[in-house]
Amino acid sequence: MHFPLGPTELVIILLIALLLFGPGRLTHLARELGQSIREFRRGLASEEEKQGTKPDKPA
Repeated sequence: MHFPLGPTELVIILLIALLLFGPGRLTHLARELGQSIREFRRGLASEEEKQGTKPDKPA
């Protein structure tokens, strides 16, 4: 089942997150999420180098 999120839904979710966590904590969470994603991608890249393969790029 595909549930697309439009701009209105994203704004509502961000406002709720802002109310729950506050602006300081929300920026900290976003920074930590970005660092986690970056480390995950580095880990994938190093695994691909070990195996000598690269995944196909999506169309």
